Amino acid sequence: MPSAPRWRAVEAAWEEDAELPPAEWGRRPPMAAGPRALLGVVAVAGVLAAGRVLAAPHLREARVQGWATVFVAICVQALPFLAFGATVSAAISTLVPEAFWRRALPRRALLAVPVAGAVGAVLPGCECASVPVAGGLMARGITPAAALAFLLSSPAINPVVLVATAVAFRGHPEMVAARFAASLLVSVAAGWLWLRFGRTEWLRIPSRPRAAHGARWPGFAAALRHDLLHTGGLLVVGAAIAATLNVTVPPAWTVAVAGVPWLSVAVLAALAVVMSICSEADAFVATSLTQFSATAKLAFLVVGPMVDLKLIALQAGTFGPRFAARFIPMTFALAIVASALIGRVLL
Repeated sequence: MPSAPRWRAVEAAWEEDAELPPAEWGRRPPMAAGPRALLGVVAVAGVLAAGRVLAAPHLREARVQGWATVFVAICVQALPFLAFGATVSAAISTLVPEAFWRRALPRRALLAVPVAGAVGAVLPGCECASVPVAGGLMARGITPAAALAFLLSSPAINPVVLVATAVAFRGHPEMVAARFAASLLVSVAAGWLWLRFGRTEWLRIPSRPRAAHGARWPGFAAALRHDLLHTGGLLVVGAAIAATLNVTVPPAWTVAVAGVPWLSVAVLAALAVVMSICSEADAFVATSLTQFSATAKLAFLVVGPMVDLKLIALQAGTFGPRFAARFIPMTFALAIVASALIGRVLL
């Protein structure tokens, strides 16, 4: 992954594009490749060659294979949806008129939050896709609280996820209803709490160049390149951390606490963060955890699409670490409370 100075250079180049005519976005001449660039290529090639010779004998170890399987699975699951989210984000930022969003959402932010949360039920996508889309909404002037409600609800209650949950928990429609109710409750509550207590300096709203009339497609292409580069790198970091924890945490630890009701909810919530499974697939994992209660499984389903390792990396990189340090713990706590309450009523 590029270093922090390199990321700043990329962001600076993005801002430079905004000063150019729309037709010239993304068309600056490439930087000349000097001796440092050549040495960098040689060094990378040398490391890869040495790794091939030295590491190959150890790649057959079970833990290494398990790490590679989890890492690749997370990336393969998330990348198509991330690309979808980046495309939607770029379209929102450059092709959709700002007036559309002013008409689509109530003017009062207090009402815009639940409406934006409900909109998440009609847009298929996973948690990786929701981050760039929410950033695009903020860049278009949507109140951050409403965009954050959409960010949480979209991967949790969209039609694809609800159908997958119904298939996984065949014969138990109450689990689908509980997942929908608890996830929407968390989304709206988090949006309202951010509206009340959030501060402007905590949130870094992604910037977008504005295309002139009749020249929106070059801006769309520039925005798409930016989001794919930015979120793709962060996804890889989150997937690597999730894979590492998956192969180092002993499975027996989770089984030992399954019999303690209040602790099992917290354990499965934490497990959802660690496993970082795409929301379209997590229901099939939850239904296999037969030693846990239905409420604990609900916590797994509610927490996973809202707080996991790759999402932490994506949110911190997109909206800033100060935002992530406040929003993520708040969302995690709300998800556990909502799961316990809804599980008690519906399950």
